[in-house]
Amino acid sequence: MMRIILVAIIATIIPLTLSGSEPSAFGAGNLNNPKPYGLTSTEEVILENKQNLRKVVVDTNNQANKVDSIRDRIDGLQGVIEGLAKKSQENKIALQLLSEKNLEALKSSDEYEKRLSEMSQNNSKSIEEIKILISELSSLLETINKTYVSKNEFNSLVEDVNKFKELVSKELKSSSKSSGSSLDKLNRGDVATDARSFYDKKLYDKAIEYYTYLIDKNYKPAYAHYMIAEMQYYRKNYAEAIAYFKKSASLYDKASYMPILMLHTAVAMEKTGDKSNAKAFYNGIISKFPDSEYAGKAKKYLSLMK
Repeated sequence: MMRIILVAIIATIIPLTLSGSEPSAFGAGNLNNPKPYGLTSTEEVILENKQNLRKVVVDTNNQANKVDSIRDRIDGLQGVIEGLAKKSQENKIALQLLSEKNLEALKSSDEYEKRLSEMSQNNSKSIEEIKILISELSSLLETINKTYVSKNEFNSLVEDVNKFKELVSKELKSSSKSSGSSLDKLNRGDVATDARSFYDKKLYDKAIEYYTYLIDKNYKPAYAHYMIAEMQYYRKNYAEAIAYFKKSASLYDKASYMPILMLHTAVAMEKTGDKSNAKAFYNGIISKFPDSEYAGKAKKYLSLMK
């Protein structure tokens, strides 16, 4: 039951990622990638919690296997004890028979000594087997006690996960809210003009605020994502830049700014260590936009890659 609950918790968290549909060339923001890149801060938190929950599932499965092993050993121990009890009863009956027949005669004979020795050895062997089983059982129980997730601990984990979900939900809602009532008084075109003016003056914080507002209002969202990506790129926040470039391209891949979007995406990928995808993007620019200035820049970057 515990395993089912944990799997269900993970399944509810994974869909909270910020990425939408995207071209296959963009692997950024994919939490199912073994080595994801281009994650936003929220996606990084989600990935970390997803990995922690997966570890809890694995630990729980391991503990369940250990419990099954202990049960098997307990069954074996019970069998040995029953065997010992049976042997003891047989020895008792044998001694009684010997006593009834001729106990005094057997005491002085080799047969009595032989039988007594066999009984003693059998009992000693059974006792040693029990000691070994008890020692192994104690060791397993000690291991379980150190790693076992108790009911209270599990309930605490579920509570923490629920708090985390609420935190992510609030963060997502907060990020999608408008920057203030002052922008609501302006029409969307004026907000876009002001956003571009802030960008040209390199007032990136203000520009990002305005473009985020436009994204929330679904006003030319592809271009707004692209502009935020450019600002993150110039700030050298390459992972953030890749995430916004990816979203922009998924919304509209025929935009006039696609050559520079692809070039900056390739550079950002190279900076984050994803050289194979960076090369693919450089070659894509050369192939798709051979007469543009960005094709020449892509060739230069390719020649400098090791």
